[in-house]
Amino acid sequence: MIDSPVAAPPPTTSPASGPRPARRGRRLRNWATRAPLLPALVFLIAVTQLPFAATLVISLFDWNSLYPDARKFTGLSNYESVLSDPSLRESVLTTAVLTATVVLVSLVLGLGLALLLDRRFRGRGVVRTLLIAPFLLVPIAAALLWKHVLYNPEYGLLNGLLNTLGGLVGIEDPVQPDWISDMPLLAVEASLVWQWTPFMMLILLAGLQSRPLEMVEAARLDGAGNWQIFRYLTLPHLRRYLELGALLGSIYIVQHFDAVYTLTRGGLGTANLPYTIYQTFYKAHDYGLASAAGVLVVIGSLVIATFALRVVSSLFSEEVSRA
Repeated sequence: MIDSPVAAPPPTTSPASGPRPARRGRRLRNWATRAPLLPALVFLIAVTQLPFAATLVISLFDWNSLYPDARKFTGLSNYESVLSDPSLRESVLTTAVLTATVVLVSLVLGLGLALLLDRRFRGRGVVRTLLIAPFLLVPIAAALLWKHVLYNPEYGLLNGLLNTLGGLVGIEDPVQPDWISDMPLLAVEASLVWQWTPFMMLILLAGLQSRPLEMVEAARLDGAGNWQIFRYLTLPHLRRYLELGALLGSIYIVQHFDAVYTLTRGGLGTANLPYTIYQTFYKAHDYGLASAAGVLVVIGSLVIATFALRVVSSLFSEEVSRA
């Protein structure tokens, strides 16, 4: 009896590894999809990371451009000088006060404007466009506008308004203050609040328009008033949007330079940390000390940005779960 030949079993490949040509094709497809992003990645590294790395290296040196031959490595001594210098500590305090005041006032005003624009009325689109306009201005242009058009003691609109009101109430010579000299920090804060209130308004308006209307209607049917709806429904819903506006505004205002430089030149107690870094770098020519202060500003901004990204991711996750 002749045995029939038994066919050999076909070679098996594990589904995880797959045949070699398939793996090679998958790698090629992955590189093909990622290759268009490489120029943007190279540009991002060249523009942001390499300058920061150079700043980090310079901050470890005692480097004054007036004495280039005296340059030497000093380690972390520049950071110790930044943290122990009274003028730098004062600029840090000024930066904190400026940032907190501008962010809080902008959030309150932005919330009020967002509540008004959330209602339907004729010309709402035009009003919304006009309210957004201050945020679209170049920061240096906005600062120049406040300095020469509003704050000027001779022909500024604020003193002109005081003069008109004084004439209406019978005061012949009303007080004409020099706004920048008499209240310098408040003058800087007012210009920044004017420019950043529209940004807060847009974020909060987006939050208001994403409210579940069914809950509001149910609360009205149960007899809740406008204040109760605002306190127990609207504010809790806007909490994430308020946090996002506060964090994004803080990231920008901590690094703000234009208004301080344009309005007061850092005088009269308005020198924040970016302006102090500018003075240290361009006026005192102390590259090491200015670089150390700049690194600390970047680290602080990164900390704030980390919280901002967490808030943004939580907002997206809430929207996805709601959908």
